[in-house]
Amino acid sequence: MEIGAVYTIGLNYRDPGNPGAVGPERPLVYGKAASSVVGANSVVSWDRSLTANVNGECELGVVIGEGAAVLGYTIVNDVTSQDPWLDGDQWLLGKSFPGFCPVGPEIVAAADLDPTDLPLGFTVNGVAVQDGRTSQMRFSVEQIVRYVAAHIALRPGDLIASGTPVRIGPDAARHLQPGDSMSCWIEGIGELTNTIA
Repeated sequence: MEIGAVYTIGLNYRDPGNPGAVGPERPLVYGKAASSVVGANSVVSWDRSLTANVNGECELGVVIGEGAAVLGYTIVNDVTSQDPWLDGDQWLLGKSFPGFCPVGPEIVAAADLDPTDLPLGFTVNGVAVQDGRTSQMRFSVEQIVRYVAAHIALRPGDLIASGTPVRIGPDAARHLQPGDSMSCWIEGIGELTNTIA
């Protein structure tokens, strides 16, 4: 299936280390250009004169079918610039460089996967940078889809990246470098790996 519009949900995971932190009252919806989508095993490169500080993050991808119903689930690596002139006020640009939306390795049918408590994580060169569960989401898949569909006409092939766990470990603040191998994994879907040029 060809991916259509891409929406991302911000600040959707609770931090287990700070359970009392106040989160948003409604889903925070951003976007990524469809031209940023690439597949598993693709090489990701970008103009480093525009941004040198780039991170990846694992997200449960929700693939939309007919009638704004959930068709299935996949993995999204929401690669994003962390530079303040992009991350601070130009979210669409900072998330939409070519290759900044790896998706895959497959779409698992909605009937075959319960998204409510899936382990998921992200590694760079084998070092864990994220390790969480979808049960940490503030807004469920159902709530997110309903909220987005109330404002936007969702079409078959549209993709919603449902948020990402907090970063952990010694490489939590490290930015992606040439030669890095980044992998997102979600139990029941598989592993999405891409390399950095």
